[in-house]
Amino acid sequence: MNWFAQLFTNHTPAQAVVVLSLAVVLGLALGRVRVMGISLGVGGVLFSALALGHLGFSLNHEVMEFAREFGLILFVYTIGMQVGPGFADSLRRRGFRLNAMAALIVALGVAITALLHVYGGLPVPVAVGLFSGGTTNTPSLAAAAQAFQEVMPQGAAQAVGEAGLGYAVAYPFGIFGIILVMLLIRLIFRIDPARELRQMEEMARAQSPPLETVTLEVANPGLEGLTLGQAPGLTETGAAVSRVMLAGQVSVAVPSTVLRQGMLLHAVGRPDVLEKLAVLVGRVSRTHLPAVPGPLEMRRFVITRSQVVGKSVAELKLAETFEVNPTRLGRAGMQFTPGPDVHLHLGDVLQVVGQPERLAQVERLLGNQAKDLDHPHVLPIFLGILLGTVAGAIPVALPGLPSGIKLGVAGGPLLVSILLSRLHHFGGLVWYMHPGANLILREVGISLFLGCVGLGAGGRFVAAIAGGEGLYWLAAGAAITFVPLFVAGLIGRVFLKCNYASMCGLLAGSMTDPPALAFAGQMLKSDAPASVYATVYPLVMILRILAGQLLVLLMASG
Repeated sequence: MNWFAQLFTNHTPAQAVVVLSLAVVLGLALGRVRVMGISLGVGGVLFSALALGHLGFSLNHEVMEFAREFGLILFVYTIGMQVGPGFADSLRRRGFRLNAMAALIVALGVAITALLHVYGGLPVPVAVGLFSGGTTNTPSLAAAAQAFQEVMPQGAAQAVGEAGLGYAVAYPFGIFGIILVMLLIRLIFRIDPARELRQMEEMARAQSPPLETVTLEVANPGLEGLTLGQAPGLTETGAAVSRVMLAGQVSVAVPSTVLRQGMLLHAVGRPDVLEKLAVLVGRVSRTHLPAVPGPLEMRRFVITRSQVVGKSVAELKLAETFEVNPTRLGRAGMQFTPGPDVHLHLGDVLQVVGQPERLAQVERLLGNQAKDLDHPHVLPIFLGILLGTVAGAIPVALPGLPSGIKLGVAGGPLLVSILLSRLHHFGGLVWYMHPGANLILREVGISLFLGCVGLGAGGRFVAAIAGGEGLYWLAAGAAITFVPLFVAGLIGRVFLKCNYASMCGLLAGSMTDPPALAFAGQMLKSDAPASVYATVYPLVMILRILAGQLLVLLMASG
């Protein structure tokens, strides 16, 4: 049985790989089991690792420290790369009120956790673990684990283990508590989900109408003889004119195109913009210009060449150089006209109208090699991790704390990855991570972290649950989950008149909880809550990561 000892009990590199892999495999298998349509997901790794730890499996201390911290770095770095591009947009354009409500939920959870520590006698590690588990937010547990290294380096391992216990105790109700609040709000206010869904869809269409096309006939005498680039007010509308027809001849629309009476213009834009353009140009024509036979084609090109990334369409001078007209830009499921303030990103899809031979030249410029996006940019990843780790090690002085705090390996890589994802193209490097590569690194990172936390805490889990304090922990975790959500739900419905479908997305997003979002989608028979979930997700994820660290720093130092 010497081989068994070498693979499972003796602390060797092979044993660490085997035990960690076993914890991850069993945990992910457990996470796929559905009960009432809900599963644990990657959170199952924590429970399988707790079980293995209870059975006596362990890792070398130094190996476990490295695997846990490196897993954490991978996880938070990829989280930052994912939410970074939408972070500022979610605050600026997609609903300040929704993000304010989500921030209120986070703040109430932090306040209840602090009160349970100060007046309820909960130890700091347990309180922080309950906060993370009760809000189903693993990154906050990861951030807190790193903060323990800073505040109590001698007892950090034990503190992280106790936090893992609290997380595991509170996690189940953290998932079902969100669903319970959704159902209670629906019952209390006698809400008709179908009616609320129709209202939300109508508001969404009004706020962000899709792009439309129209063919216009030039009938304004003041435009005669002017070029498209000279026409007063034409550029300011934000519409894109793709092609024109005069005397039966169809040609691409470029800034130097001279306007004539009776000329037909085909324009792309939002409905309200096209209405203004029709008033400016003359009148709407019944002719559908793209259907008229001619030498022009429309093609879509994927931006894959790093040389054009970071430049606007205007800077590329496509119309002047190739006599083509870019009309739409697709990014992350959205379409808009490519204005001068819109800079190209890898993976953007640009729609261009022009003659076939000219379009071939544009294709060579833009790349249009989708397989290039699958090739990982490894150098920027490790450079970003290096910069993030260095940034996390720099202390920042805050009033009221005995020593400066550090962002650490949780906050540093997170902050740097958000900044780099916003820059997208900087220093000759493309800070782009393919969604598939991002997901793989993120899942590997969080699996390593949860596996190490569970193995470290497994020996004490059963005793903690079986003791009298286990029920107290369950009640405390339930309070951290339920109270902030229920209060926010009442405020949102009574005072802010929030739509129910929108509120379900808000509640799920404020806990960064995909199972609750899935339940809301099934209940409403729509993906509408997902848009609100995505709106608040970036801010909430960052706030919860910072809250995990802040709770440790304030309560442990106090």
